[in-house]
Amino acid sequence: MTTALITGANKGIGYETARQLAARGMTVLVGARDADLGRAAVEKLKTEGADAHFIQIDVSDEESIAQAVARIDAEFGSLDVLINNAAITGGLDGNGKPSSTTLAAMREVFETNVFGVVAVTNAMLPLLRRAEAARIVNVSSEVSALTYIMDPDHALWQLTGITYPASKSALNMVTGMYAKELWDTPIKVNAANPGYCATDLNGNSGFRTAEQGAEPSVHLATLPADGPTGQLWGYLWGEDEYGQLAW
Repeated sequence: MTTALITGANKGIGYETARQLAARGMTVLVGARDADLGRAAVEKLKTEGADAHFIQIDVSDEESIAQAVARIDAEFGSLDVLINNAAITGGLDGNGKPSSTTLAAMREVFETNVFGVVAVTNAMLPLLRRAEAARIVNVSSEVSALTYIMDPDHALWQLTGITYPASKSALNMVTGMYAKELWDTPIKVNAANPGYCATDLNGNSGFRTAEQGAEPSVHLATLPADGPTGQLWGYLWGEDEYGQLAW
């Protein structure tokens, strides 16, 4: 039995990731803060034949994380895949430019998108180490990459808000450092770029579907032994294909 925990999996890209992994024969642990929404997602997955289980977890609450670890340990004994998918945008302060950004907004977004990933990963690592060859996938974004953000000829040049992009840039560094720590182990750690998908995160304004957005995470979660580690991989803006992105 191969088990995969996906945080923020009750809807959007997280739900589609769980659905696709279940279709590949994995036992999927649907992580969500809201118990009603999480259980509803599990029931929906089960109608498609998925071996799905609800795991209540708030990535910004260490006690909640500890309880999730205890349950996974008791019921499954190990964890093969961790997908840190839960994230928030935090909205825009003032005119959306860096000079009008509040520290409160920055702290709120980093609490979930960065600190939450570190807290969950550290807590789950003992379970991941028990697996034969675990995979850790951190869901990032192309807006994290300074290579694109600072290119006047790139579509992302127009972005000026700093809360969400900065949190994803930090997440990339977190991903790289975990990959280095686990370099000589069977565990691979990568960041996934779903692309600009229509989800609640952006008011459903994206041009890709949540199903498409899940594909990079699923790919990285099912890497073979000779697959890469320490990469940002996924949708390549404007190219309609997948590959390694610049940091």
